[in-house]
Amino acid sequence: MKRKIDVAVEAQSEGGLAFHPLDQFQVHRLFGEGPIEWYTLTNVTLWLALAAVGIIIVFVFGSSARALIPSRMQSLGEVAYSFVHNMVEDVTGHDGAKYFPLVMTLFLFILFANMLGLLPGSFTPTTHIAVTAVLGFGVFLFVTLLGLFKHGFHFLGLFWMSDAPLILRPIIAVIEVISYFVRPVSHSIRLAGNIMAGHAVMKVFAAFAPMILISGIGVLVTPVSILAITAIYALEVLVAFIQAYVFTILTCVYLKDALHPGH
Repeated sequence: MKRKIDVAVEAQSEGGLAFHPLDQFQVHRLFGEGPIEWYTLTNVTLWLALAAVGIIIVFVFGSSARALIPSRMQSLGEVAYSFVHNMVEDVTGHDGAKYFPLVMTLFLFILFANMLGLLPGSFTPTTHIAVTAVLGFGVFLFVTLLGLFKHGFHFLGLFWMSDAPLILRPIIAVIEVISYFVRPVSHSIRLAGNIMAGHAVMKVFAAFAPMILISGIGVLVTPVSILAITAIYALEVLVAFIQAYVFTILTCVYLKDALHPGH
């Protein structure tokens, strides 16, 4: 109730409805004041750590019993394991299964970070390009070095379309090189952009909820905004899973190119 009154007072003091949907993405120090350095504990590092703790609880402690009749937490872990393992084998082939731990780690980390970010008063680290860029460029460097290590200069055959007409091959090669080096950019921006957009839209509709305290039109606007928030929240739960899935399946596609550049 106090929060609603504060919102109403703020809106009246600024001459009407006021909201700042991007404030939720600001990085803050956890302790003290001053500039934020690379070693500073912030809300980003807190929720990244909580995502890691959540994974450990579900997949280490929750599945440690290995019961014949699994508990709910063990069932969750087994379903996630089977889902990601099948995805890796279907996309990369049987020889790509050895890289399953990498893909599984990426999927779980992004999924837990996205889901925890939907809790009221939480923070979503995957809305920051600094976080997703580390993941995206990390995958890019890994698959590139893996391809060069396994195939040497034959890995460059990935850019040379031998089936295309000879006159078009140089042009296609340039396009393929550009698209290859754009991969980590699109890989990271896609995740951050989609998660950030959903949270910003929810914040916009949430700003209309207290209008019933400000003006008479709020009797109509407030219920509509609450319904909209509920619908968008349900959509964001789906988006949180889909974005984790998209990031990891693209990782599998890039891994397939590193393992089989001739295909």
